[in-house]
Amino acid sequence: MFYYLSQLPAWLAEKGHDQWADWFSPMNVFQYSTFRSAGAAVTALFFCWWLGPRVIRWLHYLARQEYEDKARSQGGMNDGISKRNVPTMGGLLIVGSIDLAALLWAQWNPLVTLTLLSMLVFCLLGFYDDYSKITKQDSGGLSEKVKLLVQFFLAGFIAVYLWRLEETRVLITEVMVPFLKNPVLVGPSETAVWSLAAVVGMIIAILAIVGSSNAVNLTDGLDGLAIGSILIVSLVFYVFTFIAGNAEIASELYVPFVRGAVELSVICAAMIGAGLGFLWFNCHPARVFMGDTGSLALGGSLGIMAVLIHQPFVLVIAGGIFVIEALSVIVQRCWFKWTRLRTGEGRRIFLMAPLHHHFQEKGWHENQVVMRFYILGILFAVLALATLKLR
Repeated sequence: MFYYLSQLPAWLAEKGHDQWADWFSPMNVFQYSTFRSAGAAVTALFFCWWLGPRVIRWLHYLARQEYEDKARSQGGMNDGISKRNVPTMGGLLIVGSIDLAALLWAQWNPLVTLTLLSMLVFCLLGFYDDYSKITKQDSGGLSEKVKLLVQFFLAGFIAVYLWRLEETRVLITEVMVPFLKNPVLVGPSETAVWSLAAVVGMIIAILAIVGSSNAVNLTDGLDGLAIGSILIVSLVFYVFTFIAGNAEIASELYVPFVRGAVELSVICAAMIGAGLGFLWFNCHPARVFMGDTGSLALGGSLGIMAVLIHQPFVLVIAGGIFVIEALSVIVQRCWFKWTRLRTGEGRRIFLMAPLHHHFQEKGWHENQVVMRFYILGILFAVLALATLKLR
């Protein structure tokens, strides 16, 4: 909304009201994405701070969590800390803050609309899952198959949508890899013709969105861990979206230019502000959890923005913490099933999965795990930013 105020001085001058145009000339500052990004971050932060206590009280009234999560109820975790009676579905606070900030500060275009609408769909999916857990007082919620089906359907729709539009088809038909200047796979972009590049690009886009959504969800197991890691990755993608949306800078750094991508940097800034605001209430001991409502929405949004700026593999590097957490679960499950099939008794590689619970079982305090994962997350972020120059 504020962006369109920057057009007011030019409109007044065009109508012959030069004096009025001079008076309103300070509004020209709203045309700069950096200023609007700062405004979006501050807006989301203060809105989250202001609304946080009210949302927490409402969530306590709506539904109180009387069950322990799977790691504690089924995995036998005994760290002396109970997570009962801490309200979940705090992702509503995060998503609401981001949407409000984006509505006020972003210049709306198809990329922004697609990102925010997809975020809402993921948020609703997570909310339904969280609410099912609360009403049933069971940590199971929706079945994994149902959640994956919805996620793959949405990711597939996004991939096909981008491929069908002429102006965004290149995001699917060209496969970019970090540290390389040129695409490793290129397909026809002028006509809607299937090609190997298009198929591979769609698979990568779908896996980036679904994988990111679920990886963040798996990481959300300790106070402040997931939201802090999201903050780090959001900062990286603020830089990448800003560069991808500026033709001159993108050309200098050999980064694919994507028209309108600079407005995604406003969303990244809003995510940073909302994340900081939520961390205020989510740090140990947490007063609220984001739940699947927040983790699916934020993870899916990061995956979508990575696809929209042609950098899904950068997300793998920047979100290294999410990748490690997801891999620990996959490896643990596969090894357990394989050993049970071979020997009749399932064995585990880790004491518990996801990986953060493994370190808890080894005696690390919750804050130790979170802070050390933050440090690793920062190192992954530096490596991701290094890909801008190492080409």
